[in-house]
Amino acid sequence: MNRGAGTVSATLRSMHQLLIADDDRILSDLLADYLRGEGFEVEQAFDGDEAVRVAETRTFDLIILDVMMPGQSGLDVLRTLRRHGETPVLMLTARGDDIDRIVGLELGADDYLGKPANPRELSARIRAILRRTDPTTPSSIQVGPLRLHPAARQASVDDTPLALTATEFDILSLLSGRAGEVITKAEISHQVLGKRLGPHDRSIDVHISNLRRKLEDAGMTQPIRTARGVGYMLPAAGTN
Repeated sequence: MNRGAGTVSATLRSMHQLLIADDDRILSDLLADYLRGEGFEVEQAFDGDEAVRVAETRTFDLIILDVMMPGQSGLDVLRTLRRHGETPVLMLTARGDDIDRIVGLELGADDYLGKPANPRELSARIRAILRRTDPTTPSSIQVGPLRLHPAARQASVDDTPLALTATEFDILSLLSGRAGEVITKAEISHQVLGKRLGPHDRSIDVHISNLRRKLEDAGMTQPIRTARGVGYMLPAAGTN
């Protein structure tokens, strides 16, 4: 149950192993089905004791814990998990219950989400945690005047901070990590948005347009190039 056990990729290329521990079977099944559709492998447990047993016999990349469960509570399970390792944990808490949220974070939870959990938001939170806890993620990426700090999710151009949305940062991180290489729009959509690119989907184009504007405003010239009909590329340092 060590953090980083298994194959964890910053761009989420592999199948990540998740455990959902929640006694609400309807919600658990809903979340599990959605996450499987997003490319995750999902195991389920329906009380705290079962969650501990499953977590002790299998390695997971992330565990989703409901605070209120029969047997051991989610907080009790979290205490047990933290005695044995640092597997990332996302807590599901009753909306507005600040006490559970604060206690969970103090015990070592990586994030929390109020119930009833929105599956799409849960998927986004999971991906963010996996990126932050990926041991292969470099401390910084430098491409010319552009510098990214993946763990802190910060970017700057010649020390000028960039105000990026989460999606913009993820796209820029993908392009920066493979500077000089054209990355297709389909791959960007899959890696960053976690979905297949539809025939009339222009969401990637819109994000790239916003990124270009922010990079140019910070002083970069021609920061992202278009490979017409294919995708986009961030030029490697020193190229024209």
